[in-house]
Amino acid sequence: MRKLLLSVSLSLTTLAAATAQTTYLPLGAAEYHVLDRLETLSGELSNDFNSGLKPIPRKGAVAFLIKQKREGLYHSGGFSNTDFYNIDRALSISGEWSDTPEGDDGALPSRRPILKYFYQKQPDLVHVNTGDFFLVVNPVLYLQGFKERNQDGIKYINTRGAEIRGRIFNHIGFYTMLGDNQEKAVSYVYDWERAHSAFPGNDYYLNTSGHGYDIFLARGYVDIGAFKDRLNITFGYDKQFSGDGMRSLLISDFGAPATFLRLRTKIWKLTYENLYLELMQDYARGTDRILPHKYASMHQVSINATRWLNVGIFESTIYGRGDRFGVEYLVPVIFYNTAARALGANQKTALGFNFKAMALQRLQVYGQGYFDQVKLGELGKGSWANQFGAQLGLKYFNAFNLLNLDLQAEANVVRPFTYAANDTISNYTHYNQPLAHPYGAGFAEFIGVARYQPLNKLYLTAKAIYSMRSVDSNGTVNYGSDIFKLTDNRTQLDKYGLTPGEKVKGLYLNFNAAFELRPNIFLEAGATHLRRTYESGVALPSSTFFYGGLRWNISRRENDYY
Repeated sequence: MRKLLLSVSLSLTTLAAATAQTTYLPLGAAEYHVLDRLETLSGELSNDFNSGLKPIPRKGAVAFLIKQKREGLYHSGGFSNTDFYNIDRALSISGEWSDTPEGDDGALPSRRPILKYFYQKQPDLVHVNTGDFFLVVNPVLYLQGFKERNQDGIKYINTRGAEIRGRIFNHIGFYTMLGDNQEKAVSYVYDWERAHSAFPGNDYYLNTSGHGYDIFLARGYVDIGAFKDRLNITFGYDKQFSGDGMRSLLISDFGAPATFLRLRTKIWKLTYENLYLELMQDYARGTDRILPHKYASMHQVSINATRWLNVGIFESTIYGRGDRFGVEYLVPVIFYNTAARALGANQKTALGFNFKAMALQRLQVYGQGYFDQVKLGELGKGSWANQFGAQLGLKYFNAFNLLNLDLQAEANVVRPFTYAANDTISNYTHYNQPLAHPYGAGFAEFIGVARYQPLNKLYLTAKAIYSMRSVDSNGTVNYGSDIFKLTDNRTQLDKYGLTPGEKVKGLYLNFNAAFELRPNIFLEAGATHLRRTYESGVALPSSTFFYGGLRWNISRRENDYY
């Protein structure tokens, strides 16, 4: 598939002279919250980027931030001094797109470079910009220690690597991140790995002694702009995310990265994305071997319908053709695959939608829907064939008139058997991990998050998650929560509520404090508590741990699944 996608990418590029490429903000970067916050406070949706399609291009983010820096003082909602600090920070980190009046790029210069050539710019170890060639090289480091209650020893994350991004002749953008990660996981992460034969968020890994894991991290892509900056063609190996919530019911960054070809077209207030993925079928861990593949074709179209409302529709198709990519799935027309399924194509196609609405220059309401199968006549009657999920969320910026305090609440519900299939190929999974919500199906979840930035460089975050989930008591029971099990092997013929069978109630709490020493270098510490209880009152092992460490040019990893 890689050869096919690369060939298609290069062929499309020859249709027009390449223009302005871009690179993209890494998923989980602090800039995402800044963009979300400023867009809502401004009272108007941006046409420079679409927050529901992630990753967001640096070029569009910078164009938006420059406008906000110029106009922010005049917004009726008003920006705080910390908002302007965050704007300057983000412009400096993506300095290649924010030129200064002096003709230099926007990355802030260091007062004291190291050995003359290193850290000439504050965010970057190596920063080269000759006009025709731009290059940034940065170290990646994640050193964190955990002390878990009632567990012996210290758990840890030890990640070392490098990150490179740049552009050539303003026509080709590129990004790569390579790293080596040794980790000794806390108890519930270890249990999750044992249950799923997968290490969450990663592809290939090795087990070492105890609860230890050895993982090689690799991400990268090439991006080409065409048709006068209307189309970006991106080919690489990375993660995707759709939506404005903490979770996504369409496609999320929870699981492993995948080989992808992405076509993102911008016309007027409309953004149209075609995403083609090479995925891994369900497999049993064992000796090293070539693993079987499956493929996905996804289409999303999103439009700023008004200055305060964005709506979008989504289509996904999962299929396998003897480890062969189907050229017919390259047709970049939304609903084409839905029509093909209706005509009997051997595939699994689902539909979805996104929306985001802003009000009062402080509030944002957002949501999603995902629909695999719906029988309207059976709604409310517990039919197993009604397979869908819904999300509804609210964000409140400068809550209770306290500057830089932002609150978020989100609810997610997914019916049993959603994302599952009657084979091991077309289920909504990749590398033994869900492609969307980490719980799979058959659950209700409620999330609350408070973010507070009392000082420019101090970030405080508190999160609480309450969930009720259906679980299978043994390997032969199938109440629809395990999306890896075949739908035809369900435990009962019909009559499934939202959480049938045995239920587990879960409570997850986390507090995190991070201080930024210099751009993208954080000292952080926090605490996490997890408690799970069967409806009968029997408790599963709980987990409480404290942690602290250093994070450098890498986003925080929070294991908020269980």
